[in-house]
Amino acid sequence: MKNIKKIGVFFGLLSICVFVAWEVSKKIREDQVVKSNRASNPKALSYVPWNGNDYKKIPDFLFRNQDSLYISNEDFKDKVFVAEFFFTRCPTICPIMNQNMRKVEDYYGHRPDFGIASFTINPEYDTPSVLKAYSQNYGVWSSHWHFLTGAKDSIYSLANRGFNIYASANPAVAGGFEHQGFFALIDKQGYIRSRIDSITGNPMVYYSGINPQQVDQLIEDIALLLDE
Repeated sequence: MKNIKKIGVFFGLLSICVFVAWEVSKKIREDQVVKSNRASNPKALSYVPWNGNDYKKIPDFLFRNQDSLYISNEDFKDKVFVAEFFFTRCPTICPIMNQNMRKVEDYYGHRPDFGIASFTINPEYDTPSVLKAYSQNYGVWSSHWHFLTGAKDSIYSLANRGFNIYASANPAVAGGFEHQGFFALIDKQGYIRSRIDSITGNPMVYYSGINPQQVDQLIEDIALLLDE
């Protein structure tokens, strides 16, 4: 009789273990599906809502590049381009950002309908010659990647109000400047575009320049805009 009870207890515990294992397995599978769906390739990219019924469009700008040539938003007309804000003396995230931007260049730098705009937030130091040396140090080869400098007020206005990417001088932080390490993707008409976050249902708006997964997503999404 005792053996029968022991056998009953054994099978009871076994059933509980099987059930728990199944639920854990189910949870893992569901999490994997959620993560997979969140990072899946979209069929079309979203516009970024702005001021009610409007979409976020970048304002006009005019700066000098690493070759001392004046470059404006008109030079990116009918092109897909990626924009970032950085500075050459940045000791933290900028080196990672521009190593990742080099990956983007390797994919699309040969295309005349694609470009990259890197705006320095330290224009007093980052002159065209400094930007030229910086670009050469990173092995930049595309003539469509412009490192841009100009009036500080204009650059900060473009960052904080034009793109809504935070940038500021701050002597208390490493390098003396702080900024968000975002890449903005702009379509051929000058609108900021991004994929939808399937968890929130909202546009991602920006891609992290230091997150390898989001850089890969950016590379995928550039192709969608180039085909529009």
